[in-house]
Amino acid sequence: MRILVVGAGAIGGYFGGRLLQAGRDVTFLVRPKRAAELASDGLVIESPVGDVTLKDPPAVQAGDLKTPFDLVLLSCKSFDLTDAMASFAPAVGPTTKVLPLLNGMRHLETLDARFGRERVIGGQCVVAATLDSRRHVVQLAPMHAITFGERAGKLSDRVRAIAAALGGAMFDVHPSDDILQEMWEKWTFLATLAGVTSLMRAPTGDILASPGGADFMLGVLDECTAVAAAAGFAPRDALLERSRGMMLAEGSKLTASMYRDIKSGAPIEADHVIGDLIARGDAAKVPVPRLRVIYTHLKAYERQRG
Repeated sequence: MRILVVGAGAIGGYFGGRLLQAGRDVTFLVRPKRAAELASDGLVIESPVGDVTLKDPPAVQAGDLKTPFDLVLLSCKSFDLTDAMASFAPAVGPTTKVLPLLNGMRHLETLDARFGRERVIGGQCVVAATLDSRRHVVQLAPMHAITFGERAGKLSDRVRAIAAALGGAMFDVHPSDDILQEMWEKWTFLATLAGVTSLMRAPTGDILASPGGADFMLGVLDECTAVAAAAGFAPRDALLERSRGMMLAEGSKLTASMYRDIKSGAPIEADHVIGDLIARGDAAKVPVPRLRVIYTHLKAYERQRG
């Protein structure tokens, strides 16, 4: 299976790199600056499960894409989605599968409108990774998984084919027959974690130790849960129990990538992760006062950043 990985940042670089390390037919679609970095230093992954340097990994720039790929692994941020779609469009043919690993749900509608719903697989990933100052991919914790499936809720032949192509590459692969439920559950937890740590500029353990911290975190989780339930995807009890346990762990240094992006002055996914939840809550008449406070804070950060 010919796999095009859109981007070689933290997410695309990690999963694409592991696939390349396992001998898969992988090409990275990158901008000129990243192409030069990969050609010079290779793709470097530093990880608690094993470091690797992949010399001169196959890379292509948008203007040089000529033929369709079998699978497009889309790892960009939501604010780059429009540009990313334009860049990889020549790689999408009649049988190409597009597997997005973006947060939230709104990107599915955008991809459907551009490429057709039949080509877009539901998907998500779990990995704590970042690009450091040397432009190396640094995995911060040993968890790493991709979950994907048909949005209609079946284990199709093409999902099995993707599982076979991604399997055995030093990360966990989970074909799902209920991918929308799993995407909503991740969104519920992510929006809570990103919202509270970004607003408070602190890890969950410090928020927990502050007056009203536990109530605020659990209140945000309740609001996100209510929006998901109104959409028909109420998080399952096990997910909620695990989420509460992580939020209420004393001394925890848990933060979200949005928090780390704010600390470094980087762009953030305020609209995709928080704003879209508020819009869906408003449409369902679900009150989300804490999410509104978080969203106002994030938008003020974006205005200050320029």
